Amino acid sequence: FAVSLALVLLMIPVVVRTTEELLKIVPDELREAAYALGIPKWKTIVKIVIPTALSGIITGISLAIARVMGETAPVLILVGYTSFINFDPFGGSMASLPLLMTSERLTTNAVGEARVWGAAVTLILIITVFNLLGSLISRLTSLKTK
Repeated sequence: FAVSLALVLLMIPVVVRTTEELLKIVPDELREAAYALGIPKWKTIVKIVIPTALSGIITGISLAIARVMGETAPVLILVGYTSFINFDPFGGSMASLPLLMTSERLTTNAVGEARVWGAAVTLILIITVFNLLGSLISRLTSLKTK
């Protein structure tokens, strides 16, 4: 639980900065047109500005998730590493792929090296799937123009 909070704190700046930049890119003409029609500011934000920037916001979130998946320092400092899965989120050490790679890299046998490569490939595949899902969701939520 502590690690998840630490990783969320690492994600927040990326998501906030991406969202801020994408909200700035929304053309002022869209906002002005809504205001000219008498639509309140909050409704303009909810119905026009956010849907226009939503695909980019989702992309920023998926990039932040991909960045956090490879972080080892918060996991190592806060809970340590164990070679088994701990199902109690509030107590004990946890297993994670980056820490598995770090601990198995120190072994000198071929099995440890194979585990490192397997964990690396698995982590890369998981991050690729997250990025592809983010890209797909981004495409599905983007505004369609003719």
